[in-house]
Amino acid sequence: MKVLVAVKRVVDYNVKVRPKSDGSGIDLNNVKMSINPFCEIAVEEAVRLREKGVATEVIAVSLGDKSCQEQIRTALALGADRGILVETDAELQPLAIAKLLKAVIEREGVQLAILGKQSIDGDNNQTGQMLSALAGMSQATFASKLEIADGKATVTREVDGGLQTLELSLPAVVTSDLRLNEPRYASLPNIMKAKKKPLDTLTPAELGVDVTPRVKTLKVSPPPERKAGIKVGSVEELVDKLRNEAKVI
Repeated sequence: MKVLVAVKRVVDYNVKVRPKSDGSGIDLNNVKMSINPFCEIAVEEAVRLREKGVATEVIAVSLGDKSCQEQIRTALALGADRGILVETDAELQPLAIAKLLKAVIEREGVQLAILGKQSIDGDNNQTGQMLSALAGMSQATFASKLEIADGKATVTREVDGGLQTLELSLPAVVTSDLRLNEPRYASLPNIMKAKKKPLDTLTPAELGVDVTPRVKTLKVSPPPERKAGIKVGSVEELVDKLRNEAKVI
């Protein structure tokens, strides 16, 4: 069974992002980039499936410019078998990403796709669901546990009221939540081995996918700074300020 894992290049979660001075986007100059944390969890789960003998091959796929090879190599160092970069300089949005992943799945004969439930930059939580619909595959989102047996996937997912357990027929799409696992660290020997693992490059045109953006970003700006609090001398003064200044009562 082949398992595909999507790996997105994002600003490292420890970095405080800054918008560009003209508000056209995020300033990425000299900013540390890394694998999206939820994608890293997905890679770990796929590697564990291969180590159990459930999966025969783990394919790490990233979409974007040449710099995304860095994140693919990281996934290979974590245990993925080979990588595929769909190279494009276009701004990729969830629908285009889902179409590209669908094309790769069909090309490779993938039976299970594991994605992060969302990326920490766009924060859309859309790609996994769109991929499932486009490819006609079963889906389970926000997975906190995944088991594969007898051609079926059993997924425990987190919902508002607690936990929900689903049984899916393969092929399927699963999106990972934080509690699915704890990713391993890449050892130095594995980092060196990752440099020799195969990494293929494709283009959207080769996959027959139009990646023209459908949504336009008008402006990126930081949230307004929080004002300092004040002290009040009495309950009456507090009520007066809430009513006449804050206008919340």
